[in-house]
Amino acid sequence: MKRVGRVGTDAMISTIFFDIGGVLLTDGWGHDSRRAAVAEFKLDWDDFADRHEEVAHLIETNRLALESYLDLVIFYRPRSFSRDEFRDFIFAQSQPKPESLEIVRQLAGLKKYFLATLNNEILELNRYRIEHFDLGKDFSVFFSSCFLGLRKPDEAIYRVALSVTQRAPDRCLFIDDREHHVDGAREAGMHALLYTNLAELKRELVELA
Repeated sequence: MKRVGRVGTDAMISTIFFDIGGVLLTDGWGHDSRRAAVAEFKLDWDDFADRHEEVAHLIETNRLALESYLDLVIFYRPRSFSRDEFRDFIFAQSQPKPESLEIVRQLAGLKKYFLATLNNEILELNRYRIEHFDLGKDFSVFFSSCFLGLRKPDEAIYRVALSVTQRAPDRCLFIDDREHHVDGAREAGMHALLYTNLAELKRELVELA
């Protein structure tokens, strides 16, 4: 894990923001999931990738519904599989990272930190993941791109999270597995950690405690 900004005794961390996909769960509809869909449904990757990128911002900021996304990206021509089959495949890609989730539960049990998420995600998938993996048990609020109409690494999404929670940025820690998202948090004045593996995450959080 790469530390971005220093977290030390002079910066008493009171709030921790977690990314979801890649840290707590597998990516919802990320590159690997889309590659898997190409293999499963025998799609043309270049065509699929181009069509997805054209609307990625729209669907992750809730300007495009999942069904409309499927119309534009997959079912713009007849397919040998159904919409239900493809939709079910999308949702099935979400799997937990049990040890990371256990860390969150331990942090919640300390009752020392305000815990929130900050992630980019499709509305329908975001709601499913929050409910299916019972994330509401440990997180107080979910700052998702689909709720805010903003995406990481736009500095505005971090500032909204800080404004809503009324937290000073130097008392906040953000954890994400993508460096440019971590850089966005740093630009907003937050402390940030680049997640690379579980062992380093544990070590960094032990130092915080």
